[in-house]
Amino acid sequence: MGKTIWKFGLLSGIVAAVMMGLYMPISVKLDHQGLAWALGYAGIVLSFLVVYFGVRSYRDNVCGGQISFGRAFGVGICMVLISSAFYVLTWEIVYFNFLHGFMDNYGNHVIEKLKASGASAAVIQAKTAEWQRSRALYENPLYNAAITFLEPFPVGLVMTLISAAVLKRKATPEQMVEGLTA
Repeated sequence: MGKTIWKFGLLSGIVAAVMMGLYMPISVKLDHQGLAWALGYAGIVLSFLVVYFGVRSYRDNVCGGQISFGRAFGVGICMVLISSAFYVLTWEIVYFNFLHGFMDNYGNHVIEKLKASGASAAVIQAKTAEWQRSRALYENPLYNAAITFLEPFPVGLVMTLISAAVLKRKATPEQMVEGLTA
C-alpha cells in the first residue's frame, strides 16, 4: 500500500508544484484577477487527477481488481495529504525566498479595487488595518503553511470522494467462491 501511495502522492505534488511555478508569474502579470485564480485552481485540480489514477492502480495491482469505498477513500486521502504537503512546502520555499513581496502586492491590489469601487475612507482604512494584521500573521511560517494547506486540500478531498465512488468494486460471486476454495 505504501509504495503506491507515496508514488502517486509525490507525483501529484510534483504536478502541483510545477503548475504553481507556471501560475505565479501569470498571477502577478494578471494582477490577481479572476482568470489568474481560475488558472491556479485548474492546476490544483489537474494535480489531483493523479489521485484517481493512483487509487485505480492500487485497486488493480494491490487489491486484485476490487476495493471498497472506504479503502479507496483511505488510499486517496493519503495521496492528497502527501500532495498537499508538497504543495505547501513548495509555496513556503517560493514565498520566503523568491516572492516575499507577494502578499504586499496582493494587499495593494485589494485596496486599489476598494478605492476604485468608491468605498468610503472608513471602509478602506478598516480593510487596510485588517490586511496589515493578516500580512503579519502570514509572515509566521506555520500560519503561512496552514493557510496554504487550505488551498489544495478541499479540492483533493472532493477528488478523493469522487475517485472512491467511481472506482469502488466489490468481488463478484465467482471471485468470492474462488477465495473460499483457495
